[in-house]
Amino acid sequence: MKRRDFIRQTAVFVAGAAMSSSAMVMFDPKQVLAQRPELRWGFLVDTHRCVGCGFCVKACKIENDIPIEANVTRTWVERYVIKQDGEVLAESPKGALNGFTNKRIDQNTSGMIEVKDEDVAQAFFVPKLCNQCETPACVQVCPVGATYQTADGVVLVDRKWCIGCGYCIMGCPYGVRFFHPKEHVADKCTFCYHRIVDGGDTACAQACPFGARKLGNLRDPDDPVAKAVLYGRVGVLRDEYGTKPQVFYLGLSKEVH
Repeated sequence: MKRRDFIRQTAVFVAGAAMSSSAMVMFDPKQVLAQRPELRWGFLVDTHRCVGCGFCVKACKIENDIPIEANVTRTWVERYVIKQDGEVLAESPKGALNGFTNKRIDQNTSGMIEVKDEDVAQAFFVPKLCNQCETPACVQVCPVGATYQTADGVVLVDRKWCIGCGYCIMGCPYGVRFFHPKEHVADKCTFCYHRIVDGGDTACAQACPFGARKLGNLRDPDDPVAKAVLYGRVGVLRDEYGTKPQVFYLGLSKEVH
């Protein structure tokens, strides 16, 4: 029996027995994580600036080796169209990889819906990515410790330990996790951790021509992102889940889900 299969079966048994996932931790993340208490990464999304071009999605896929043709992506952009009668339509064709070039709204099984200009009350774009929660549900449900949180707040996946059980994918209330089409392990946005630990920027923020995405240190009062969070009118997605997302939105509409 292969190691991965053995661990998978063991994890399923443990989960079925309702054993605490903390009993399955096989290493101390603090031994391999950044020890920088003065740093807590946060992300700011300005929906007023996003035009739905899709440059961020392309840059992310290329940087993080997610096949362009795959129907999964670490970050994506949604288009919302609110009609005069209050109906809300949302879409994200291929994660907005190629932007939004069609005025019709893709409603999957309902087909393409055409909305007349005079019927539109409001339309806007909302980029989404992993929220790098302060209390991440995905870390709590991982039975083998493959999903862990760094000292500076980023949630990562150790591919060597991941057994592909899918608990973290089911546990994430934001739907940001998926199975990597080539590696066959859980995957998601990491704030381009391999770049930012060396002083770089995330691929998506670097690619955005309008400054709709910004990474910053929430513990630095002089950081532009920290200032926006402290003094701006920001919102987070699904605050009712209590995971304390660290991706903040300017201009977040109540219709966004």
